[in-house]
Amino acid sequence: MDLKLIIYAVRTHVLKELHPVAANRTIEVIEMEERADWLVMLLIGLLLLVWIAYGLRTWLFRPLPVRVPDMPINENIPEHPALDLLEKAGYEVLGGKIKIPLVFDVDGEDFHSRLFIDFIARNDENVLYLVKVARSRLPMDWTGSAIRDRLLPYFLLYPGCGGVLYVDVDNDEVACIHFDWDEEDAYGYDE
Repeated sequence: MDLKLIIYAVRTHVLKELHPVAANRTIEVIEMEERADWLVMLLIGLLLLVWIAYGLRTWLFRPLPVRVPDMPINENIPEHPALDLLEKAGYEVLGGKIKIPLVFDVDGEDFHSRLFIDFIARNDENVLYLVKVARSRLPMDWTGSAIRDRLLPYFLLYPGCGGVLYVDVDNDEVACIHFDWDEEDAYGYDE
């Protein structure tokens, strides 16, 4: 027999002999305490179940981490006329030219290429920007498709950056380019 049950039975018997009315009240209080204990245990169990379900749901629906390299910063900043233009536009240059090596595997054959970032800069709000300096031999055609072809790889490689600053030293211009998805139907052609 359970020890608690024996103690309960002895206690009840002694109380009934000494004071029958007090014994009945004591028995009711003990029974209420046992019900309250079960109620508290049930409440704790429900809270634990909700907490586990919430944690599991959060874990299941968390997006998979994307392998995005940290933005490298080259401490060596060579003198360049673009630096003055960036400072006038309110940007602080943090790093110099960066070479990003890429490799493409096509049917088991490797193809190597590189992307170059001319500078890394930040604005007053501490947002980092990639800087591309205009080249006279490869001028920028300011159309959506040309901007996509020239600059989209940078946005995809560093999605956390604030944008790309395109510096045209010859025309004294700094263009701040941001990337975002369009509202157009992505699954088919608009008719």
